[in-house]
Amino acid sequence: MKVYKFGGASVRNADGVRNLHKIIGGEQHLFVIVSAMGKTTNALEKVFEGVRQGDRIAAQEHIDGLKRYHAEIIDDLWHGPTHLPRVDAFFDELERIAAETAYRSEDAELLYDTIVAFGELVSTTIISEYLRFAETPNRWIDMRCCLRTELRHKDAAVDLEASAPLLRQAMADARETVFVGQGFIGGAPDGTTTTLGREGSDYSAAVVANLLDAESMSVWKDVDGVLNADPKIFPDAVQIAELNYLDTIELAYSGAQIIHPKTIKPLQNKHIPLYVRPFGDKRKPGTVIRDMSAPVQVPILILKKNQVLLTVRSRDFSFVLEEKFSAIFSLLERYRLKANLIHNSAVNLSLCVDDTWHIGEAIEALRAAGFDVMKAERMELLTIRGYTPELWERYAVGPQVFIRQSTQTTVRIVRKRN
Repeated sequence: MKVYKFGGASVRNADGVRNLHKIIGGEQHLFVIVSAMGKTTNALEKVFEGVRQGDRIAAQEHIDGLKRYHAEIIDDLWHGPTHLPRVDAFFDELERIAAETAYRSEDAELLYDTIVAFGELVSTTIISEYLRFAETPNRWIDMRCCLRTELRHKDAAVDLEASAPLLRQAMADARETVFVGQGFIGGAPDGTTTTLGREGSDYSAAVVANLLDAESMSVWKDVDGVLNADPKIFPDAVQIAELNYLDTIELAYSGAQIIHPKTIKPLQNKHIPLYVRPFGDKRKPGTVIRDMSAPVQVPILILKKNQVLLTVRSRDFSFVLEEKFSAIFSLLERYRLKANLIHNSAVNLSLCVDDTWHIGEAIEALRAAGFDVMKAERMELLTIRGYTPELWERYAVGPQVFIRQSTQTTVRIVRKRN
């Protein structure tokens, strides 16, 4: 069994779906994991925001836009106006949730997961139906019933032991040898929908590869392979031919978008190689990630945007004994804030965190617990591995730099966004 994962950019239009069919054409014993089409997840996040803010008209407008977008893809694939009943049913359910849900802040993550999951459910339904239309028999798999996760919304981990029999049962007695399932989503023990973190489709594919003892996993992207930087930000980015699991985990933790941070462990546990391959030309080798690899010879630059810098100070100056750290990090966990960089002095603790809708609540809770909190917005976190003197001068110095941490090989910089 092989596992292929296709991201949203790969299937953003009908030509992309046809190209997916071309890539998997003739394959046997294949499990295909697919993300939501194009920018669908972003649009569904706006649906969620509409519900959260009580603006049901705005939420419905975004749903209507998504219906039109997917209808255009369907009509193009089937060469004329076509309705897919299962797609219609998913949109009907989404509209009902947006219209009838009474928002409660304590249910924010649950509601978020419930809404954004429709992107993957719709995309895989369209693709599965089209493959069947194009004479590629396949079985559609509902990953909410197959990947059992912890009861944690918006960033759940998969219980491999509990998921294995569920996935195999869903595939049992199949005459088809191609399976199509959603990335990014799973199901909690209480039956609610969970998501595995932004860009979590890679993690979904790795879990499936682990559970099925796959010979390999391939991620098909709109680049030739793993690059040393985002070419949209750093135009002189170059391709890296191979990486080992450890380097990849470190890069993912720093914010690299090449692969989801939780993806590597399920593959490493069973020594399954991961290929990052170009969606536009399946003949190109791409990048391979495995146990052992040649050293990376070029600097790697990772920019994590949409950051907030929180500086926390105890009013009784007790940080010198680090007595208050556990209280601070407990509050961060309560409000689902992930510290991407931590920097402390005798009395200050600085935290670079993702900008989420819980920032304000967390700050108020910290202040109520006896801390003074300063907040710097419009920040970004730049990690440079294998930095050179030229890169140091270009990025690590200047008035826009708030925090700089360095080792012999890596520098991490919190700076004001230009």
